Amino acid sequence: MAQLSTRITNVAPSATLEVDLKAKALKAQGVDIIGFGAGEPNFPTPSPIVEAAVEAARDAKNHRYTATPGLPELREAIAQKTKRDSGYDVNPSHIVVTNGGKQAVYSSFQVILDEGDEVIVPTPCWVTYPEAIKLAAGTPVEVFAGAEQRFEPTIEQIEAARTEKTKAIIVNSPNNPTGAVWSAETLKAIARWAIEHDVWVITDEIYEHMIYDGKKTDYIGALVPEVRDRLIVLNGVAKTYAMTGWRVGWLIGPENVAKAVGKLQGHLTSNVSNVPQRAALAAVSGDLTAVEMMREAFDKRRHAIVSALNDMTGVTCALPAGAFYAFADFSRLLGKPLGKKQTVCENTVELAALILDEVHVAAVPGEGFSAPGYIRFSYALADDDLAEGMRRLKQWLAAYEG
Repeated sequence: MAQLSTRITNVAPSATLEVDLKAKALKAQGVDIIGFGAGEPNFPTPSPIVEAAVEAARDAKNHRYTATPGLPELREAIAQKTKRDSGYDVNPSHIVVTNGGKQAVYSSFQVILDEGDEVIVPTPCWVTYPEAIKLAAGTPVEVFAGAEQRFEPTIEQIEAARTEKTKAIIVNSPNNPTGAVWSAETLKAIARWAIEHDVWVITDEIYEHMIYDGKKTDYIGALVPEVRDRLIVLNGVAKTYAMTGWRVGWLIGPENVAKAVGKLQGHLTSNVSNVPQRAALAAVSGDLTAVEMMREAFDKRRHAIVSALNDMTGVTCALPAGAFYAFADFSRLLGKPLGKKQTVCENTVELAALILDEVHVAAVPGEGFSAPGYIRFSYALADDDLAEGMRRLKQWLAAYEG
């Protein structure tokens, strides 16, 4: 049989999507699964956004190809939204609308990395970052910051990881999977370090509006304006507006980056589907009333899930400051007999699989986020499901923990 490329065989599948796929397969078999896996808000997309899409679908102009970098009016709206939220001006010509945030991540690394270039990846990190770097022939260099650091790296750790091959660094705050919100001081230090050492900064701001306790997201491009000539901003409508299935993201970068990404996209997918772009236009042009309602619901769930996890035998979980994930430490349960068959799990991949099989609760093992010993629980699900899932897990641990 003809062989696949080394490039693709060296890439790991998405841990979050694998868990979600297995959970959905079990549900299809009639198993009552509570899913804490995928980071997908359980709310419907707000009605005005849906209505904008319905109207767009009836308009024949949206049945054709449009500009590869995105509808001009959407790029203008994203520029205005960036001014409103991030506090600085962006030229619409520096924006490329992508098929979801993931394409923006992929394209960023494709256009800035050459073979052997290194990218500093603070961990725990989203599962796609290291794999997208590998697909661009780059090398991810991980810098781990644990719970004792509030999952926030220090500039000393970052500098220690730098080599002559360092080409870029990733910033993700609010963070997936930890929910950490990095301080303005850390963001400023990273920006100044990047300028000093001629390094690209890729900042993923997809969770910008999911932040709690009266805090506001700090934007690295606003804190240190001088970094913008080497700054690539990744964002999208998926998390903020409960639009994960619409697949509209974007990238903001210097003109040469935007042109390069547009060229790549022209050969890869052409333009993003026009009807979702029209929906995204309604989303980013509108107010944040619906977003605030969702954020308040997530805030209540945040406290509920963290309290429940910390009440379980052998589990600890810090209160996240942003996003909608609880990143719990299960390391004390590894190597112990657990469950109906007193199974001994050596890692959280095995433990998460055991929990899915015996408790019918789906969550993502920390290995997928370069953080062994942890399990990520998304609390972007219904309140009743959250309570039932936590009840099942607590009962299981209390009954079978050896």
